[in-house]
Amino acid sequence: MPINSFENYPMSWKPSIAKTEKPIYKALARHLEHDILEGVLLPGTKLPPQRELADYLDLNLSTISKAFKVCELKGLLSASVGSGTFVSYDALSNAYLLEDTKPKHLIEMGATLPDNASFEPLILQLRSMLQEADYEKWFGYDRAGESLWQKDAAIKLIRRGGFETTVDHILFANGGQNAIAATLASLCKPGDRIGVDDHTYPGLKTVAAMLSVQIVPIKSENYEMSPTSFEDACKNDNIKGIYLIPDYHNPTASFMSVGNRKKIAAIAKKYKQFVIEDASYHLLNKEPIPALASFAPEQVIYISSLSKSLAPGLRLAYVAVPSQYKDPISKALYNLNITVSPLLAELTARTIVSNQFEGLIERHREQNILRNQILDQYLSDYTCLGDGTGIFRWLLLPGKGTGADFEMLAAKHGVQVYAAERFVVGNSCPDRAVRVSVCAPKTLEELEQGLIILKRLLDNLN
Repeated sequence: MPINSFENYPMSWKPSIAKTEKPIYKALARHLEHDILEGVLLPGTKLPPQRELADYLDLNLSTISKAFKVCELKGLLSASVGSGTFVSYDALSNAYLLEDTKPKHLIEMGATLPDNASFEPLILQLRSMLQEADYEKWFGYDRAGESLWQKDAAIKLIRRGGFETTVDHILFANGGQNAIAATLASLCKPGDRIGVDDHTYPGLKTVAAMLSVQIVPIKSENYEMSPTSFEDACKNDNIKGIYLIPDYHNPTASFMSVGNRKKIAAIAKKYKQFVIEDASYHLLNKEPIPALASFAPEQVIYISSLSKSLAPGLRLAYVAVPSQYKDPISKALYNLNITVSPLLAELTARTIVSNQFEGLIERHREQNILRNQILDQYLSDYTCLGDGTGIFRWLLLPGKGTGADFEMLAAKHGVQVYAAERFVVGNSCPDRAVRVSVCAPKTLEELEQGLIILKRLLDNLN
């Protein structure tokens, strides 16, 4: 029997479970997950202390702890020493992720897609390859020796992004998401913790959840990860590493200063933390900014993917891996992929070595600038964070509504944008903001139509 009476005692959660269900901790975890997903427990809700809940349910404290841990590993709960356990603000984020198909009758301004300026040059290069006498080799398995010159192409591209490395550090992956998955799978065990910005790339969140790796939000200052908070996490949160997007951070479109890159790198070296540097957007810079990997090459796994800077269909990423991590990450990539597509690897390498990629990047930049100018014209009365050469902006909302509210409102009026709630981590409070992709609309006319709708909705919020 419970030690205390709870008849009139205020508790944020008073579950009722049948103790005939075994094991009880799994039944309790299912009940907790159901109440979160059904909205009985809202994001940010502080759960009762574990001892209090154990007394209420007349269960062992260890049963409560195990149930909470199951939900924490799923990303549904966020625990903080001294503060308690909360329903994560991103508990429902899996339901927010990119749909399999674009919703009908919506102007797409949510997904981070580059414009289609790269398609024609790539098609011409591909046609040339398929006219060669031995074209059939592009449809077989690659051999390690055959990729050496392609690694030279990788070095050239990575140098363009602001990092100098050598061919003995290069691995190939089927896109940035694949590289992130292989890195976490090889360097982390279930239950391990990594630090991230308080708003971060949803693909990282889903991979971490799949591998039962916990992600810990690290506080930002002016939309940059705070070096002081990172060091505090190294000391107190038992993290093994961090994930960062230093250039055109997704979703806030911010840049990490060179000074902070040096500080983060120094802390990573001091505490022997691995760093995953996601360089998806580095090539959008007119002049390369030194990569964080430049300051700690022995700690940083640098991932240069091509889908955001060249073409979405180029599912290829070049990964510069420190020697200490190369063997486990290489094995993980092999187990996940066997190999990357020889066709895509060859197509990409030829595009780089021939310097066509510079023209493609420049065309994308011109289009990005034009589209950002149109956005600034329509939304000049509102705060849209981000650089004029990026493919998305972070729109801060007026009034008191949430990003999720505005996302639903915009969708009802025919425009898809992505709310801060899709990106927020743990018990961090989401910005009242949405990410607006300027390059996802297929035409400038469609972009303007979407912006007209968004401006009207924003004006009505004031």
